[in-house]
Amino acid sequence: MTLVSRRSLVAAALIVGFLPSVAVAAPKEIRIDWATYNPVSILLKNKGLLEAEFKKDGITITWVQTQSSSNALQLLNASSIDFGSTAGSAALVAKINGNPIKSIYTYSRPEWTALVVTKDSKITKVEELKGKRIAMVRGTDPHIFTVRALLGAGIGGNDYTPVLVQNHVDGGNLLLRGDVDAWAGLDPAMAQFEIRDGAKLFYRKPEANTWGILNGREDFVKENPEIVKRVLAVYEEARKYSLANYEELKRDFIAVTKLDGPVVDKQLKERTELTHNKVGPAQRDSILEAGLALQKAEVIKAGVDVKKVLDDLVDDKYVN
Repeated sequence: MTLVSRRSLVAAALIVGFLPSVAVAAPKEIRIDWATYNPVSILLKNKGLLEAEFKKDGITITWVQTQSSSNALQLLNASSIDFGSTAGSAALVAKINGNPIKSIYTYSRPEWTALVVTKDSKITKVEELKGKRIAMVRGTDPHIFTVRALLGAGIGGNDYTPVLVQNHVDGGNLLLRGDVDAWAGLDPAMAQFEIRDGAKLFYRKPEANTWGILNGREDFVKENPEIVKRVLAVYEEARKYSLANYEELKRDFIAVTKLDGPVVDKQLKERTELTHNKVGPAQRDSILEAGLALQKAEVIKAGVDVKKVLDDLVDDKYVN
């Protein structure tokens, strides 16, 4: 190494050591989703809790409705929102596919998906779906739930026809019209079709429903750790309030969805648990199990280290 190059290295080291670090400016806006599959988000939005928290900072809260996990993930990937609600398994698949997100909070433990047929259908078990048409939204927990169920029944990807729709209600409508044989349903649409139209949830497996997870854009989370902590602290306030004030949660939910009370009770009382917050061991295990099952079904490539991706995806330090 020449004298000049050594001097250059020393100068560079001095610059790195003594120049002050450049602080990242706080955002002027926080863009966060709300969704009917995340009831806490509806109450959070309606009560204006985030707006109150960040008013003194001059930070605007912008709410964006998302229709499904895949919709939320698309918006996160496009940097159109900073926080988005998904199923844990959907977040994992998105991360594997290069979506730069972090799973930072658990908003619910739902049984929000099942395999659904019409009241007159002769289908009673998963094995009977071989050769059938199944409506689903790609990249969502219902899609992943269905792949796992079919795999368990010995039905591979070439043994049925997936009919892809943009939102879950469309899948239910296709089922009622007779355009598909079964539907990978999601609440609240699933509860509505069940009560209003007599649709049958012929295959249920609560433990195969992965958790409701709030994700943040990776760059936003890394650049704004204190903002993230404050957002999740307010989310916690809303979650606890939801547990203590079911009738208000229900009223807010009905106002948004226009659904009947019995439909809402079926989703919120029977099939939604709001007693968790961290993306902890139970959540990790559920998501990992789903990922390994999808890898076995060849939805995830064999060479992917699913556990390593999961470890990179989950960041639970922002919740006490």
